[in-house]
Amino acid sequence: MTESLVGHVLDGRYRVLSHIADGGMATVYLALDTRLDREVALKVMRPGLAADETFVSRFRREARSAARLSHPNVVAVFDQGEDDGTIFLAMEYVPGQTLREVMQAEGPLTPRAALDFLDPMLQALASAHRAGIIHRDVKPENVILREDGTVKVADFGLARAVTTQTTAAQTGMLLGTVAYLSPEQVERGIADARSDVYAAGLILFEMLTGEKAFTGDTPIHVAYQHVHGSVPVPSSRVADVPPELDALVAHATSRDPDQRPADADGFLAEVRNTRRALSPTELDHRPEGAAAAAGGASTVPVARTTALPLGAGAAGAGAADAAHTQVVSRSDRADQRAEERRDRGPWRWVVAALVLLAAVAAGLWYFTMGPGSPTVVPVVAGKTYEQATRELTAAHLNAKRVNAFDEKVAKDTVISGNPGAGAEVGRSTTVTLTVSKGPERYTVPELVGSTETEAKARLEEKRLSLGNTSQAFDEKVPAGQIVSTTPKAGTALKRGAAVNIVVSKGRQPIEVQDFTGKPADQAVGALTDAGLQVDATKQEFSTDVPKGSVISQSPATGTLYRGDKVTLVVSKGPEMVKVPDVQGKQIDEAQKILEAAGFKVKVDSFMGGIFGTVRSQDPGANADAPKGSTVTLVVV
Repeated sequence: MTESLVGHVLDGRYRVLSHIADGGMATVYLALDTRLDREVALKVMRPGLAADETFVSRFRREARSAARLSHPNVVAVFDQGEDDGTIFLAMEYVPGQTLREVMQAEGPLTPRAALDFLDPMLQALASAHRAGIIHRDVKPENVILREDGTVKVADFGLARAVTTQTTAAQTGMLLGTVAYLSPEQVERGIADARSDVYAAGLILFEMLTGEKAFTGDTPIHVAYQHVHGSVPVPSSRVADVPPELDALVAHATSRDPDQRPADADGFLAEVRNTRRALSPTELDHRPEGAAAAAGGASTVPVARTTALPLGAGAAGAGAADAAHTQVVSRSDRADQRAEERRDRGPWRWVVAALVLLAAVAAGLWYFTMGPGSPTVVPVVAGKTYEQATRELTAAHLNAKRVNAFDEKVAKDTVISGNPGAGAEVGRSTTVTLTVSKGPERYTVPELVGSTETEAKARLEEKRLSLGNTSQAFDEKVPAGQIVSTTPKAGTALKRGAAVNIVVSKGRQPIEVQDFTGKPADQAVGALTDAGLQVDATKQEFSTDVPKGSVISQSPATGTLYRGDKVTLVVSKGPEMVKVPDVQGKQIDEAQKILEAAGFKVKVDSFMGGIFGTVRSQDPGANADAPKGSTVTLVVV
């Protein structure tokens, strides 16, 4: 990159923390996703390529292709974006070692270790092949051993849909790392699932022998060998490799794609069958180093050939061989070496002695004062990273920082070192320091108003889990939405801790009780306690309902909700009216007067009431009596 992005925030979301690595198309940074509070690897396209639409298009296809994959052995792609001309991918951050680093440190691996790497690697490729995606750039640098032992395949940056027919000629360049390119990629610029199988077979060869199958001074020379040569069997370099593994490599790396397993699933099945066929002793045998094949150059003619351009056909190869091959017999070479020895004379012994003396001196310096001299790893656990680094530097050692959560060790304090304290190692050895990030805690997000499904997703993003779910009525939160959480939002919890939620059932229904004929005070108290509003201001006279009791209620029955209104009509008792004086009046007149005053009339005749005159009345004249009550008249 022309300018480091460390400290920048891309897309308003990704804060770039540090530089990780550089590649042909992009630079990779460690960044913090501030929205989800997690570390990610940002793959940022180089500025010079961002202006090339061909590269930009390929970079965006990478995001779409890789994002389709979801497998525990595939490095996940989270996001793709652009910020002021800076094009990037946000990917899963996988701290650990590449397979290349493992092989450089260990040399040839045991068959068991090699197959332990190959099995999950093929699982990842098989997942891609089933999704219609090929990797196109399978190599040890793209196979990562995570710190917990998980194997991940990274950088599907050259992956394309299987149906895509784009060739190398269309882009003007050959994609992929030449040491692992299949013959069809070299000749025709096309690849399918069998091309990934070919590369996986070459990686198995390299793990078993500690060497690449094909090497050369130039990439084109290596590519030529892929097209016109056969991949050697591992036992040609390390004699004690079991023949079953030779056969496995040979099948996967056949020059003819039709002779290889059809895809990673097919190769994986063969790998597992081969593993079962090997004994524990064969699986755990540790090769001492790569060895040249028996017979070597003394029995095989030496041919010098000029490598052809990529894609040259068989006819071109034959012409080149004829034009540039010189065969030298063994006897001729012997005569030539004898003549050379006579020409050199005794000076060659002087030169040899000086070279030997220089080598001994260099060796003594290397193993006593130089990088090969021994030193002891100091105690670093419990110290700050800066203190530990200073002590390692004083002991002529290098430090590599790896962060990890710890419940007991304080933040920025070293948990452990590898190699451990007291180990005797060579100078300049790198000691991996595991530094505490403090207790692993995650904050409970605000979930009130969310649905249960939304809450579960947000908790998983925060590395928390959904606990018990209960329900409760709520007058404000709609049904189906979260009312409250336990613990509350903002509380810091351990990874995976459960958060309980209460989900609203909506407003609580209230069954209305009919208080008609009952005391108004009792009705008002009960309805108010139920959460309803009561209007009992309206009053009416009633001869049937006692004073202070409910004449009518609206609504009298049914379902209401808190705050709804109930109207009561309260009795004032009967209406009292003065009884008119009708004594001495004729019955007809008296009856009209009383009825007009609102009374009913009852007539009792005395001695037949032949005169029709009111002699007496009950209640008496001017007495107060309930309107509508009966006045009894005695008529003579």
